[in-house]
Amino acid sequence: MRTTQGYTDRLPDRLDGYTLRALIGPLLVTLVVLLVAQILAKLLKLFDLAAATGASPLLVAKISAMLVPHQLGIAVPAAFFAAIFMSVARIGDDNELDAMLATGRSIARMAVPYFLVAIALVGFNFYLFGYLQPLTRYGYRAEYHAAQQTGWNARLEDNSFITVKRGYTLAADGVGPDGRQLQSVFVQRRDGAEEEIITATQGQLSPSADGTRLLLGLTHGLIVSNRPDGSVRTVQFGDAHLNEDFTAVPPPYRDRGTEVRELTMPELRQAPAAGSTTEITDDERAGQFHWRLASIFLPLLLPLLALPLGMAAKRGRRTPGTVFAAVALLVLYEALQLGESLGEKGSVPAWLAVWGPFSIFGGFGIWLFRSSLQWPGDNPVMRAVNAIEAGFSGMHLVRKAHKS
Repeated sequence: MRTTQGYTDRLPDRLDGYTLRALIGPLLVTLVVLLVAQILAKLLKLFDLAAATGASPLLVAKISAMLVPHQLGIAVPAAFFAAIFMSVARIGDDNELDAMLATGRSIARMAVPYFLVAIALVGFNFYLFGYLQPLTRYGYRAEYHAAQQTGWNARLEDNSFITVKRGYTLAADGVGPDGRQLQSVFVQRRDGAEEEIITATQGQLSPSADGTRLLLGLTHGLIVSNRPDGSVRTVQFGDAHLNEDFTAVPPPYRDRGTEVRELTMPELRQAPAAGSTTEITDDERAGQFHWRLASIFLPLLLPLLALPLGMAAKRGRRTPGTVFAAVALLVLYEALQLGESLGEKGSVPAWLAVWGPFSIFGGFGIWLFRSSLQWPGDNPVMRAVNAIEAGFSGMHLVRKAHKS
């Protein structure tokens, strides 16, 4: 005959499966709601950009997709905490928590499924913060740059160079109001070892017959060609039309890695290559590395806080626990951000600036969790809330007595 104690000590058992099912639903729903809310706020800005530049809806959708990994970093811990709180509170409302405890199942044993999910989230966070976020952060900025350049129309400015297709560079000392009438034109083309320079007193940019290209017409000019064999050829002309596409090419976006948040975890630990022009300091690398590491392991702390607060809310008193949890997570998030900033500036050692708040939050969570083991649903936070409520109630009664 199997004893109750032997049944509850098995891992996993049916109650673990039930606990996970009660957790996964709220976790997915909360995660989707948070993601949609965050992305919708960004979409308004992207639609304004598309309206101003004429960027295609496909490009806007691609930029929006690049936002998801960053938003996941914020939404996952919040959704995980909320899901634990809601699932434990619901189990308490249905008296299922009391039934579980009556079988001899301890609070620590009940927490095992939540910590297993936390460990799985740590693995996911390692990929998210270590690789996916840095790459998509750069991808977002590159695609946003591409969207900004969608309306690029090859309008020249005085004494400025623009790059056009097939290796041509174009400049003019004077440009008409329409950006197409040119004075003192300079054209350069490089093709391997061969270079060709064209100068002209006047120029005109005009669309081709099919409207797909910009053609350049020149008046009173000179062509100087440097050939691979070292010879130089000079040709003067009165009027000439270059049968090339002079539609300007938007300026390219910078390479990835000039900003510390675009580096993957292995790249943060690598020394800059010899001759590298990067301006990322060792302090910036250390601050970013420790902040990401703390963010990766954050899910392990959340059950310590969410489980006691959820059990205390089993009789409908959800508001105090919800408010306290939201404030605690916000304080931790801001403290980690501050630690990252101090570490990157070199004001405080990065490991101390980041792991100090993390350890304090972890120590508080362990203390709160241990205090709930003896009396489930009773913890120092709820006792403090009850004391505050009792104080306000007493003040109200005193004022009422004075009025009467």
